[in-house]
Amino acid sequence: MAKNKTAATEISVTDFINTYVDNDEKKADSFRLIELMRDWSGFEPKMWGPTIVGFGSYHYKYASGHEGDAPLIGFSPRKPALSLYVFTPTKENEHLLKDLGKYKIAKACIYVKKLSDINLDSLKNLCADSIKYLNEHHECACREK
Repeated sequence: MAKNKTAATEISVTDFINTYVDNDEKKADSFRLIELMRDWSGFEPKMWGPTIVGFGSYHYKYASGHEGDAPLIGFSPRKPALSLYVFTPTKENEHLLKDLGKYKIAKACIYVKKLSDINLDSLKNLCADSIKYLNEHHECACREK
């Protein structure tokens, strides 16, 4: 079975942001997200794979037998947009997106151009709901908190 490419690493989050992000606004938004997600999750930031800043972790196992670990919440400061890994798409929590602001969504993440485009209280609620869901459905580091 293939190994998961998105594994936790020992790379410095600060060094990653300072070298990878070449836009001053996105760099400032990245450091702000680190502060917020650290506070909301209770976990220190850690690099996952080459470009994801994650907080906490959970273990998943699919019916296919594929399993691995992933961050509870996180983001990646990609060139076109910030990719936010903060949402578990269920019918019960879709309402949390209505007040978020200007964003696009894909299966695994929410894309925002800049933090000023979104409501940070709504983002906080999305993060809290995602952590709650992961805690209820997976082996989760958040149970230790």
